[in-house]
Amino acid sequence: MPAFTDPAGACADEAQALLALVLAGGSARPLRDLLDHCGSARHALAAGRPAWQAAGLDRQQAQALVAPAPARMAQARRWLEHPRHHLLGWGDEDYPPMLRRCPNPPLALFVDGDPACLWQPAIAIVGSRNPSAGGRDNAYAFARELSAGGLAIGSGLAAGIDAAAHRAALDAGGATFAVIGTGPDLAYPRRHAPLQEQVAATGAVVSEYPPGTPPRNGQFPARNRLLAALCLGTVVVEAAARSGALITARLAAEAGREVFAVPGSIGNAMACGCHRLIRDGAILVTQPADIMEGVANLAGELAGALQNRLLTPIPEAPGSPCPAPTPPDPDYQRLWNALGYDPTGMDSLIRRTGLTASRLSSMLLVMELEGKVSSAYGCYTRT
Repeated sequence: MPAFTDPAGACADEAQALLALVLAGGSARPLRDLLDHCGSARHALAAGRPAWQAAGLDRQQAQALVAPAPARMAQARRWLEHPRHHLLGWGDEDYPPMLRRCPNPPLALFVDGDPACLWQPAIAIVGSRNPSAGGRDNAYAFARELSAGGLAIGSGLAAGIDAAAHRAALDAGGATFAVIGTGPDLAYPRRHAPLQEQVAATGAVVSEYPPGTPPRNGQFPARNRLLAALCLGTVVVEAAARSGALITARLAAEAGREVFAVPGSIGNAMACGCHRLIRDGAILVTQPADIMEGVANLAGELAGALQNRLLTPIPEAPGSPCPAPTPPDPDYQRLWNALGYDPTGMDSLIRRTGLTASRLSSMLLVMELEGKVSSAYGCYTRT
């Protein structure tokens, strides 16, 4: 994956300017337009009121740029001092490509964890906060198998189905990310603070809201559009007739993503939402293989974006019977040398290379595109 910049280094001024734009609040579209026009957050901030007005910023946003709230700015800057914390702006080349194409993308993302995780092909698994035992088991089983198949698992860190999906991915040693409706420094519900820490330590916790932002009702439907857009498809495991999971499914469809629903008993009130989705055109799924087949085309598009971002032509590896897919850094050569013609699991590759699972997954995806590597049942071989 690309080398994600840390605002604590040479980009501190740019990060501070971007923070000022984020903290201005209001509609993100004029702020994105301003960034596009000016080329950087620093230039956007320095452009002054005429440029801000031309971009469509309202009076409150302009005033916030003139006098940013010092306490909120200081809190956000302190949060960014942690080496695991990142701020990805709209103009950043590492801004997730799947998110750029969604309706109303955010001006910036606060990421606790590995931003590269957001470039991986992912499936969102959502559903009831109060699922049946069978629904929870289904969410866990689907997430675990999809994770073992090389897909990242996205969800919202809520109680019930969300938590089961995250835990399954963690147990499988795969990648998982959570899109949350509070600031990145807060857990909601509070009892999920340990789970949120686990997700951030091995994957990523993502929010469009600055540190310190408390939970508010409107923020959770808003975060659902990000979850839907970051994933190739959304799987609804259990959902009542009126459920936030159905909002995520609708937003996924509007963003051009696949929507899948797991059927249940007609006597289970938590299956009503899934049955309605199936009636309205969602794909009925009974096994993870149905999902992998359904997102194959979108996965190719994401892989193409990743390939364009990362690859340069590279020479043949010494002693290799075919060219090794080595882009601009030595990690690819290290991975290529760790692979053999016998199936090798992710745990072995992590041990041999010293790289993280999320980074390995992204590199292996590129190698598969080039026809250098094949995968089956979570194991990889040279072709």
